[in-house]
Amino acid sequence: MELFELVTAQTVPDAVKAQAKSSTAQNGADVRFIAGGTNLIDYMKLNVERPRQLIDINGLPLDKIEKTADGGLKVGALARNADVAHDPTVKSQYAVLSQALLAGASPQLRNMATTGGNLLQKTRCVYYRDTAASCNKREPDSGCSAIGGYNRMLAILGTSDHCIASNPSDQNVALVALDATVHIEGPKGQRTVSIAEFYLVPGSTPQRETVLEPGDLVTHLTLPKLPAGTQSVYLKLRDRASYEFALASAAIVMKQDAGGKIDFIRVAMGGVGTKPWRSPEAERALLGKVPTPSNFRAAAESALHGAKPQSQNAFKVELAKRCLVHAMGQASQNA
Repeated sequence: MELFELVTAQTVPDAVKAQAKSSTAQNGADVRFIAGGTNLIDYMKLNVERPRQLIDINGLPLDKIEKTADGGLKVGALARNADVAHDPTVKSQYAVLSQALLAGASPQLRNMATTGGNLLQKTRCVYYRDTAASCNKREPDSGCSAIGGYNRMLAILGTSDHCIASNPSDQNVALVALDATVHIEGPKGQRTVSIAEFYLVPGSTPQRETVLEPGDLVTHLTLPKLPAGTQSVYLKLRDRASYEFALASAAIVMKQDAGGKIDFIRVAMGGVGTKPWRSPEAERALLGKVPTPSNFRAAAESALHGAKPQSQNAFKVELAKRCLVHAMGQASQNA
């Protein structure tokens, strides 16, 4: 870890102004926000991230979890993962988010990690973490050692010839299924971005993962009010029962009409995409259908139709399909 300066932001405008002065260098932004620090500090120790200055934003009033006037929910960027997971409204109305958060990390990390930090969580690709290896995400145009290398944990959806790194978050898979909106304050003012548009696929610029620009600070998220009777489930498949990243996961938000047909459905996947992966194909396959194993399987087939497995992770195609089928079945049984 290299030497850095730590400063404390007193207000959101101060934080934005300080970070906007950063310049993007070969090894990342010169100035970074820090809250829980559970991800950034890891990469600073590995010299993957080498900021010259950290802006501590923990004192900013961005930690509230509160209902919105339209019946939705506002979650501050500094709300701790543990607080969100155990919030009564989240547990009762957005169960998929609570389940996803409790499936991630450890209790100690959830007590420190923040909503905004989790939103920007970096990949756990071994080559991104190893400064001796080639990684286009860490060092543009250096190559991707994961292609043809160790790629068992990596993505099969949204990949490119430049990068196959998977997004590691559990929280963000649930947020995609819930149609969350990201609220941002930056040098040009305030703006909102749907979470579907917030993340970018790698393409030829894998170093750019989100639409954030220098100086942009995520202030909070909002979740829309769900239709009455909606059920949701998060299912995570992994190598061990705790403190492990997903091989495949599924976030399902579902509602059935009085006749038992699915009239509201959201499907998202984790562990298999270069970003938290929404599947409109699976949603179209299920809308208006009765919840049966055969219909779930057809939807899962649609969701993985464009998968491009690598040398070691072809098993994820079938694993993800089974994960989806099982999670859909759980959601329909809860109705």
